[in-house]
Amino acid sequence: MLTTYWADTYIEKQRSAKDAIGMIKGGQRVFIGSSCGEPQHLVKAFSESSSFFTDIEIVRLMTLESVPLTLIATKTQSRSVNIRSFYLGSAKTKSFAENKRFITPINLSAIPLLFKSRRLPIHVALIQTSPPDDFGWMSLGISVDITMAAALSADLVIAQVNSKMPRVMGQTFIHANDVDVVVEYDEDLITLGKPPETEAANTIGKQIARLIDDGSTIQIALGSTSEATLFALSNKNDLGVHSRYITDDLMHLFSKGVITNKKKGLNDGKMVASGAIGSHLLYEFLHDNPGIDFHPADYVNSPRIISQHNKMVSMNVAMAMDLTGQVAADAMPFNYFSGVTGTADFVRGAAQAKDGKAILMMTATSDKGTKSRIVPFLDDTAVVIPRADVHYVVTEYGAVNLFGKSLQERAMAMISIAHPDFRDELFFEAKKIGLLGEERTMTESIHGVYPVKLEEIIRIDNEEITIRPAKPVDERRIQEHFYNLDKSDIVSRFFQEKSSFVRDDLKHILQVDYVKDLTILALVGEFGFGKVVAVGEYLFDPARNMAEVAFSVSKAYQGKKLGKILMKKLAEAARENGISGLMAYTASDNQGMVRLFKTLPYKVKTVFDEDMIVLTCKFDEPSGN
Repeated sequence: MLTTYWADTYIEKQRSAKDAIGMIKGGQRVFIGSSCGEPQHLVKAFSESSSFFTDIEIVRLMTLESVPLTLIATKTQSRSVNIRSFYLGSAKTKSFAENKRFITPINLSAIPLLFKSRRLPIHVALIQTSPPDDFGWMSLGISVDITMAAALSADLVIAQVNSKMPRVMGQTFIHANDVDVVVEYDEDLITLGKPPETEAANTIGKQIARLIDDGSTIQIALGSTSEATLFALSNKNDLGVHSRYITDDLMHLFSKGVITNKKKGLNDGKMVASGAIGSHLLYEFLHDNPGIDFHPADYVNSPRIISQHNKMVSMNVAMAMDLTGQVAADAMPFNYFSGVTGTADFVRGAAQAKDGKAILMMTATSDKGTKSRIVPFLDDTAVVIPRADVHYVVTEYGAVNLFGKSLQERAMAMISIAHPDFRDELFFEAKKIGLLGEERTMTESIHGVYPVKLEEIIRIDNEEITIRPAKPVDERRIQEHFYNLDKSDIVSRFFQEKSSFVRDDLKHILQVDYVKDLTILALVGEFGFGKVVAVGEYLFDPARNMAEVAFSVSKAYQGKKLGKILMKKLAEAARENGISGLMAYTASDNQGMVRLFKTLPYKVKTVFDEDMIVLTCKFDEPSGN
């Protein structure tokens, strides 16, 4: 059997875009290459000819890339062209409502099998590739995701060969012998500019950066919040990448040496993705880069593959969340692309990874601050991530871990990271729908803004200890801390023997105010599950404009200067909140408390009251030491 050299038939396959599109027949299903890899020249020709087709079904990801696709969508009214959009989001726009019957909900990782199994036969695939190399291989470049599966399973493959498409390494190549029609046409690839910087996004980015360890493998969604998060990772070391998209921001971290891909545990040394979205500079960076591997979505988005990475961290954007943890996800301003984002795949994969973290991020409000993204219940919005899959949630007002939390704990946690203007309303609605017990009062609704700058991670005796303000989800852990104290420490803290620490007796400690009643904790262990080993709090006395402080430290952590650290942070917060000074009541034989109070850089006054000592200091009276 004679084999024809690929170059001989390549010339015979060349057609104009108009002639190539003319090969499409009525009743066929036509796939169009996705995202920034869209074959714009072919799509334009298709759009111009679409009125001549009968019962053509376009198959594509639900993306918002270019004008020609939008033009095709408007022609659906003629019933000559339908669009099957793969979509797993929560948008409620007018255009979605009008065309929702064409939407196919599916996880991104499952689409390649849908094509290859011929359960959804692709008759024609319109793709874009790089020119063939000396051996006839052409790269799908910046759009591999589901495009590879469509190209390999289609009856007719029409390729726009564009010299501006980068030749990307990995599982991106299709051979010229597997392409039926070639349309050579050079044009700039679709690019996206930088989203505007926002203060909320920067704050969220800094909070997420605190959750990410050196040596982590990261996946991140698109958008201004994601960009700010990547910027906040500039001081990390040996990060790896396994993500749906490579972006300019990931390229910049690579160029700075932050991303090395050395410790991924899978595909070490390679930045792995299924596509790229960004600038022309990014596309040049990808060209023939041996440190980049692109793979189809059934590999990149496979939870099984994702879970095999070391310290896998997924970072995705939520559109809205309810108090139970249900998530609505879709494109928001400057996220650019809606549809099947693969969020569910990465959330599940990261959660299954050893030391993995699934993080969801969102600004607390939308519509210029007039609407809360945290709502009582998602009852009229499609849920993309079910509550059982949700772990870490971050807004500009804090970070919480909902994994393993009861509905009441979740509600309190979500309220704590909502915008302060909406917390009372959320608290009221939570009680109304039974997420909070009847014993809960409105005074427990958190009014202060979580003072993230008081957070600090220290190492003592080679153990990592987190110092931070208390959160509503800490309630039970604070109680457990007191139950585990030695009897003598209980007497020193409460001036009496106690064996019960019910929440009614600890309201001033458990109530999270951040201004008048601040509690700072020292915790060891995983974020969201740490054990409280020390508690320091101040209680504001408005009559004197002073705050009374009190401390307790678990026996195993005494003598490690935790009390001194907590005292310093309480003084810092009180002074910033306009409080004039601190005071403490202690037993006359509690010299440890006396020494602790005198570590403050202020003049300390000591007054004896029977068997008690009253210690006071004013912030405007430095000690002069």
